[in-house]
Amino acid sequence: MEDSTEFILQNQGSMMVYGSKDSPILTASTAALLAGLYGMWTMFSLPGFNKVPRRLKVPFLPSSKVQTMNVMKLLEGRKGQLADLGSGDGRLVFAASSFGLQCTGFEINPMLLAYSRRKARWTGVPTSQANFVNKDFWKTDLSKYNNVTIFLAPGVMEVLGDKLLRELPDYACVIACRFAFPHWPHRASQGDGLDQAWAYDISTVRSALG
Repeated sequence: MEDSTEFILQNQGSMMVYGSKDSPILTASTAALLAGLYGMWTMFSLPGFNKVPRRLKVPFLPSSKVQTMNVMKLLEGRKGQLADLGSGDGRLVFAASSFGLQCTGFEINPMLLAYSRRKARWTGVPTSQANFVNKDFWKTDLSKYNNVTIFLAPGVMEVLGDKLLRELPDYACVIACRFAFPHWPHRASQGDGLDQAWAYDISTVRSALG
């Protein structure tokens, strides 16, 4: 999943179609292969299929190593429970659990959920440290979490911000990757460009927004 799936599909499609002008069988086989690749990409990339309203759907995009390190720097000194909203392949959860946080990854894509759970078993990480749940975080009360990590799309950040302000305790810390919350004052940030992450204290945000 580290390489761009669209780039791979474009390259494979252009190479195979170019050589199949004189072979209907090869053309049909190429189309079937591309359809299969697209189906696999859909299963990994589009979370939950029809479980989430279209306006709130966000495709899977893994955090880079640099981005993960930036999040960990912003989590230094934090304790308690952490929720990773849309945990994907679990890399942020595994990294944060190594800091001693009790982490829950919310993921409704069954392929990514199965991968994360198997990786936890392979590496011997107990569920008390890294637990992956098949739940829609939009429909879940997040009030018990005092740490939240997010790597979603800019189009959902404002509505997600409203939910977090309603539910999280004052002492909660929210860390957003790549896309900042509009109108929220941040406490600190790490990195720049695509790997930038921002830390927000909920009490400060509530005070600033009245």
